[in-house]
Amino acid sequence: MKTLQELYEDILEQKVKAKEPLPAQYDPRHLDCLLNPRQYAPVVPSAECEQCSYDRACRRSCLFDAIEEQRDGRLWINPERCVGCGDCIEACKEGRLVMSKDGLAAMRAVRRSPGKAYLMVAPAFVGQFGEGVTPGKLRSACKALGFAGMVEVALFADILTLKEALEFQKHVRETGDYQLTSCCCPVWIRMIRGKYHELLPHVPGAVSPMVACGRMLKKMKKEAVTVFVGPCLAKKAEAREADIADAVDYVLTFEEWKELLDVAGIRPEDLPEDEKNHASSAGRLYARAGGVSKAVSEMVMQLGDSAKEEALNIKSEKASGTKACMELIRRIQAGETDANFFEGMGCEGGCVGGPKRLVPVDDGKKWVDQYAADAKFHTPLENPYVLRLLQDLGFDTVEQLLEDESLFTRVF
Repeated sequence: MKTLQELYEDILEQKVKAKEPLPAQYDPRHLDCLLNPRQYAPVVPSAECEQCSYDRACRRSCLFDAIEEQRDGRLWINPERCVGCGDCIEACKEGRLVMSKDGLAAMRAVRRSPGKAYLMVAPAFVGQFGEGVTPGKLRSACKALGFAGMVEVALFADILTLKEALEFQKHVRETGDYQLTSCCCPVWIRMIRGKYHELLPHVPGAVSPMVACGRMLKKMKKEAVTVFVGPCLAKKAEAREADIADAVDYVLTFEEWKELLDVAGIRPEDLPEDEKNHASSAGRLYARAGGVSKAVSEMVMQLGDSAKEEALNIKSEKASGTKACMELIRRIQAGETDANFFEGMGCEGGCVGGPKRLVPVDDGKKWVDQYAADAKFHTPLENPYVLRLLQDLGFDTVEQLLEDESLFTRVF
């Protein structure tokens, strides 16, 4: 029996057509998974497990109890509980678990939709496709693939930086108060919601930059198809959560995007520049551990200065990787820290350490730091595109971000 990945590649290369009956060597369930990815968990079995030589390491590795035993003894991945952290894929030494694939369904939607399609790229994208592949060349590659445009989600990280800084000013007023971030990491948020829900009052009600970007495009572009691309498997699960499922139609990993470009014969390095610079240094830094803390800290100080009053200083701590995040939460609960701003990222190193990155973590961090240093604007408050976008969306002042109940706010 051929694997899901082999079926996916054969369909992309037109060796197998989805409209025709599948040859016997393919599993029909795999085809349904490829055509309807939102109905499945971000992690799917590539083959049935008759017996496990590793004492069901996949189930034991799952922090979110998403792998359940059925009456017949077989294991099943619950789509409602699976966060997409990918720990079970690493734990399965027999290689029977793989990530789901949105590429086929996404490209069908791009070609069939009456509206325009937009590719939304995570801040970690810079440097992932080779040293000669600039953001401007990737924008050209995106259009060659059939998208109307490429939007950097870092612009919406700018907006969420403003919102989190305002939330900090409002709620962290005295010793003992603290704020938990970051809204951009679905593993961190789901960890708090599922295992440490008593800490939720310390989490600002904010959507992720991905969701903010998708909602903006849906609001401003009629019948838009929104496709997010990043290094993160967990974003597939986030996009399907009921209260925010209106924002993002499909989620691709960097690996999936590269597969689509390769099959289409598109070489970004050979394409012309289509350069745009809409995000500040702050938004671009969301891609690596410590970036959110740095962005919000600087924003709090700038907002305090603009209000002619001394802002409460942020003392931050960060953790990246699920085990480190759990240890950070233990220290918070035990009162072993005097910090008042805590940043958690599910992957070691932050988003640049995502399971579907294309370059090593240290290289990804280097590229992100350089991209942030090259930004024309340092903070969101200095970024004219942020202010213009907020005005277009009906915000007269940045303080109204605290009153928003539709685009950028989420009730946990």
